Amino acid sequence: MRHDRRLIGVGFQLFSSEGGEEFGAVREVCPGDRPELIVNIENAGDHRIPLEAVVAVRHGSVIVDVSRLPIELRSAIQHAHDAE
Repeated sequence: MRHDRRLIGVGFQLFSSEGGEEFGAVREVCPGDRPELIVNIENAGDHRIPLEAVVAVRHGSVIVDVSRLPIELRSAIQHAHDAE
């Protein structure tokens, strides 16, 4: 399912599931007109997430299907709150 990139804004929070814990925030939307987001993942810095991994956009939140992401990125998301 593709979501209209115009619905996603800088600062939107990222979640791996509905009602799950936030793991980062959107920093850029479709830089250079590429179908991706630049996101800051807590404790892991900036990464690229393809728009095809976005499953929902609601009220300042972006829900991501992490199974559609590379293993390194999934690991970074899994460990986003380790320093807390």
